[in-house]
Amino acid sequence: MPLQFHRAVEDMEIWSASSDHYSFVISFQSPTGPGFRGRLGYVASWRPLHQGRGAIRVLGLPLQSFAEAEDACNTMLNYLKDDTDSTSQQS
Repeated sequence: MPLQFHRAVEDMEIWSASSDHYSFVISFQSPTGPGFRGRLGYVASWRPLHQGRGAIRVLGLPLQSFAEAEDACNTMLNYLKDDTDSTSQQS
């Protein structure tokens, strides 16, 4: 099932979703204006839930659309789930 993103902060362009022990965040950044500063576009990141670790960026460059960022998060979740499944089977 694809991640279901929801607006995490009312006045900023930040969305979050979680599934299978992972948390994902998409934010919009721009070189000017309110919100996060950086190259124009959507940035996606993930981290394991319940481990107190920092976030890891999904892709190195900002994406042009929210849909691209959402797809990148879903792809990363599938990769993480597959990696976890293969590690569990080897034990």
